[in-house]
Amino acid sequence: MSKLKIAVIVGSLSKQSINRKLGEGLAKLMQDQADFEFIDISRLPVYNRDFDNTPDFKPFEDLKPQIRGCNGVLFITPEYNRSIPASLKNVLDGLSRPYGQTVWAGIPAAIIGSSPGGAASAMAQQHLRNVLVSLDMPTMAQPEGFVRWSDTLLDADGNIGAASHGFLTKYMSKFLDWVQLQQKK
Repeated sequence: MSKLKIAVIVGSLSKQSINRKLGEGLAKLMQDQADFEFIDISRLPVYNRDFDNTPDFKPFEDLKPQIRGCNGVLFITPEYNRSIPASLKNVLDGLSRPYGQTVWAGIPAAIIGSSPGGAASAMAQQHLRNVLVSLDMPTMAQPEGFVRWSDTLLDADGNIGAASHGFLTKYMSKFLDWVQLQQKK
């Protein structure tokens, strides 16, 4: 069997995002088992249903083949004001449109996120889980990925650090198993 192709969508648009760094570390951790494609959502306009079937919808339409070509999606979200970032909600909404032409339905997903705070991104992940249910994305329930950020989470080369290596390897292995289990026949 060929390697799984996983789309990675990071909710933070910052080039210095700790969640982007976490995602890059996770991709390196599992690079022998899957190919990871980071989806750039930074240039999407704010979705407006008036865009449907117009040239203004093109940035969303251009992303659809990338998502359709993947076996699963890993969402990595920070928590902004106890919810998901607007950029993440925007890509989810835009790629579910026009009505009846969603790209998300049936694609297996997982959610993980990091924050320096004790609860990591727990509330944002719960909000995102609710959205993914609405989009008909089978989402891995366990293990949950609430990752508290610290300077030792990644080493100097961007690899997952020793303290989190076991948990994050298990998390990603379970996710890749979930993706294989959920593949459309």
